[in-house]
Amino acid sequence: MMRLARRLLTAHAIVVFLFLYLPIAVLIVFSFNSSRLNVVWVGFTTGWYVEMARDAQILRAARNSLIVAALTTLIATPLGTVTAFALARYRFRGKQLLEGLLYIPIILPEIVMGISLLAFFSLVGMRLGIATVVVSHITFCAAFVTVVVRARLHGLDPVLERAAMDLGASAWRTFWKVTLPLVSPGILAGALIAFTLSLDDVIIAFFTTGPGATTLPLYVLSMVRLGVSPKVNALSAAMLAVTLLCIGLAFGLRQGRLFGRRRAPRAESDARPEGD
Repeated sequence: MMRLARRLLTAHAIVVFLFLYLPIAVLIVFSFNSSRLNVVWVGFTTGWYVEMARDAQILRAARNSLIVAALTTLIATPLGTVTAFALARYRFRGKQLLEGLLYIPIILPEIVMGISLLAFFSLVGMRLGIATVVVSHITFCAAFVTVVVRARLHGLDPVLERAAMDLGASAWRTFWKVTLPLVSPGILAGALIAFTLSLDDVIIAFFTTGPGATTLPLYVLSMVRLGVSPKVNALSAAMLAVTLLCIGLAFGLRQGRLFGRRRAPRAESDARPEGD
């Protein structure tokens, strides 16, 4: 029975992974198809990537996306980091309310958030453009950064900070020399997640963007409406590669496996074999 259960679980996992990733694999494969039709494979070519790189509208949309993602990351990362430190290290009135509000941008449906942001910008008379998209992305990217950095802070051993202070370091020096280097993988991981979320967003940007501020995902959506061409496949594959790279870097930084970082060694009493 146990062997049969394991085989069923393995088959179920294979089916789930095929359902999730097979369409992506087909998209990548047909981005190298020399035919304009995505039905029959004709031959291998990289010409669609060359055409994509020469398309002025695609380059303009990519520039807008990079500007929005960069500004969002530069603002959301310190904002989320400060919020994480406040929630993890201090007690203040309204802390539980702030913790509840923190998760609203994460669990709220994007279409509801997009409509509410559009109504807010209309209410305050703010003209739609790159600035409104950046503000909109900050509202939910900062929440993700806070969650990631706060998780890193919860895993930080407070003994290290107390040991630095016992050796004569001030609170400010302890923060810069001990706390910040230990938390930096979480901060960098949060920044990469914020960059990825901002770069891939469609729904919120659809409601908050204006003329001349079309982002790359919105441009891909407009291209798909006219029919899926190999150029769309090439552009989607390129965006997928950038997204996977950011996610991989974020995961590596989150685990502390990049730049030669290793876990702190165990105490001598813990590492000593039993019986010594």
